[in-house]
Amino acid sequence: MGNGAGAARAVDIEAIRREMADDFDEELELELEEERMEQVAEAVSHRPRVAGMDRKLYFRELFRLQHELVRLQDWVQSRKLRVVVVFEGRDSAGKGGVIKRITQRLNPRVCRVAALPAPSERERTQWYFQRYVAHLPAGGEIVLFDRSWYNRAGVERVMGFCTEAEYEEFYRSAPEFERMLVRSGIIVLKYWFSITDEEQEFRFNMRIHDPLKQWKLSPMDVQSRRLWEDYTRAKEVMLARTHIPEAPWWVVEAVDKKRARLNCISHLLTQIPYGEVEHPPVHLPERVRHDDYARQPVPSDMFVPALY
Repeated sequence: MGNGAGAARAVDIEAIRREMADDFDEELELELEEERMEQVAEAVSHRPRVAGMDRKLYFRELFRLQHELVRLQDWVQSRKLRVVVVFEGRDSAGKGGVIKRITQRLNPRVCRVAALPAPSERERTQWYFQRYVAHLPAGGEIVLFDRSWYNRAGVERVMGFCTEAEYEEFYRSAPEFERMLVRSGIIVLKYWFSITDEEQEFRFNMRIHDPLKQWKLSPMDVQSRRLWEDYTRAKEVMLARTHIPEAPWWVVEAVDKKRARLNCISHLLTQIPYGEVEHPPVHLPERVRHDDYARQPVPSDMFVPALY
């Protein structure tokens, strides 16, 4: 009987290993997809590929940091903290990539992403910050803004979607809005992802020549290439006028995507002191069985065809 129990445990451990490997494969698939995109862009742009970070080191550090993010999540939940993280930067700067790695292992009911579309006609008549307020966290929540109220300082300013008066009012209001959030107990972190002119052109070419990624290249993105210097000026003004002690800007050098992700996540973890949260041990209860119940067969025409 002892041998049978040992064999059962061995099978269980092997099943756990397979499950964990499958979980890690998700990140590996994302990485291989990015390498495929880079090969496409290299072929059309004739730019030699720069050697990036060692893959083993990257994965080891990423999984370690994601483990710490889970601990941070537990702490935020247990202490009913409210956390807002703003991600801004050039188009194709890698904001989505780091957000994906932050949320990858976290509970979506605790850590969620707010990526708002262009405002509706009704929203355009509201107080500018009103639609963002609706997405602020309650106790025990983290909200990652994939672009934020800083749209007014960037794309709206450069593309002429706001008036001069609205633009100046934004700069009067934004620091006070963020101070108000901080006074209310919300932790506010702001990251700007910085890439070079040449790197953005390279990444745009990756999207143009990859049918799986072309949807990422909007007409607004195309215009941002033409107006690179206008966006640079707008960014410089934004950082100068909204870099406040209560909610400072942190600039992430993002030409190397892997390093940018690790640097951003590791920095985020240092900005919120957290500790270990004790959890009561979990025990699976005995399954209830009923002698009068027989599982009914599923009709064959209800199954998804097993093509693989």
